[in-house]
Amino acid sequence: MDQAAPDSRPYALVVDDDGLIRMDAADIIEDAGFRTFEAADGDRAIALLEEHHAVIVLLFTDVQMPGTRDGFAVAREVAQRWAHISIVVASGHVHPGQDDMPKGACFIGKPFTADLVHDHLKQILPDGQKPEPLKS
Repeated sequence: MDQAAPDSRPYALVVDDDGLIRMDAADIIEDAGFRTFEAADGDRAIALLEEHHAVIVLLFTDVQMPGTRDGFAVAREVAQRWAHISIVVASGHVHPGQDDMPKGACFIGKPFTADLVHDHLKQILPDGQKPEPLKS
């Protein structure tokens, strides 16, 4: 009996309060070679990170969301607590101010395309964390 090989794809956390945008972003990131966790707000994102931060290598978050943390706050907290996680912040309404984004994070505008997201992931992820589709 053959055993299936363990899934070694890295994890990403996708955070957006709009379910359709969150699903679209998760599909794009999964096509890039990741497995995904999803959260509808910043508070749930931090709860998921507290539980799974050891396996998550990418945060992809919207800015404007309900709860006590917007996407900028989530990005800053992730950078401070889990420095190994690469960060992409996306918004169609808000652009980052001088102190909104942590060092090393990147910002993309909405609406975004798969090619745009993949290009940014190629730039920000360390070589050892790039899944196979992004290595080429």
